[in-house]
Amino acid sequence: MAENEDWLYEIKPKGKLIDLNLREIWRYRDLLMLFVKRDITTAYKQTILGPLWFLIAPLFTSVVFTLVFNEVAGIDNGAIPNFLFNLTGLTLWSYFKEVLSVSSSAFTSNAGLFGKVYFPRFIAPASRVISGLFKFGIQVIILIVFYAYYYYKGMDILPSASLPLIVVILLNIILIGMGFGLILSALTTKYRDLNVLIGFGLNLLLYLSAVMYSLDAARDKLKDYYWAVEWNPIAQIIESYRSLWFNSLAIHWTGIYAGFFLGILVFFLGLIVFNKTEKTFIDTV
Repeated sequence: MAENEDWLYEIKPKGKLIDLNLREIWRYRDLLMLFVKRDITTAYKQTILGPLWFLIAPLFTSVVFTLVFNEVAGIDNGAIPNFLFNLTGLTLWSYFKEVLSVSSSAFTSNAGLFGKVYFPRFIAPASRVISGLFKFGIQVIILIVFYAYYYYKGMDILPSASLPLIVVILLNIILIGMGFGLILSALTTKYRDLNVLIGFGLNLLLYLSAVMYSLDAARDKLKDYYWAVEWNPIAQIIESYRSLWFNSLAIHWTGIYAGFFLGILVFFLGLIVFNKTEKTFIDTV
């Protein structure tokens, strides 16, 4: 090899504290896209309804939430139809849950592949996060269909002029979900029962994340326990997301800005832990 020719890889005893190595990931972009395609096509392979599960799950959950929280518990969402209110929160929550789940299992679910061939390990969780956007997009289309239906029926609903800020909200969710997920992925390589705890914790977090109620309703109903929802960053982000869909709700700027800066902090912390763990995880998985 000529002396002035660059090496493709350089083995070092120690790497940088934060080393995303974007140039190497770009070199493996074809593999990233292959993983994304695999994740989409195999999500519901050998199932009867296939991709329709992308639609059935949030629709049925929205119906249950409407019956339990609005009809039985008496939570009032004003002029916003209860079903549409719940469906809006569920679209974003479902994506956050998927981002956190797939990131937290990055090492354990890909141990066989990581042990046989080299590629940037970050590609594995990143591909699942990107493929999850496909599912999120389908659910948003269904949300728009129901939105148009209720508007046609004469409901006083209109999106905010700041609706394009949904891109920022999505970035918040990706950064926070991946950040916490990468940290948990390092812990699950040693403590497998954490996988059960993560699933259980996400089910509990759902009820503290303002998915089926507004922050105002939580303040009225929970009173002394409202702090558990108020200090939950996901609740703030979901409330912000919903305020972009309905102009009758004040835009929650605090949730948007705070979520973004928290997401950056947590993501880089998760990246540090992930980079440190990937060098030794194969000995413990």
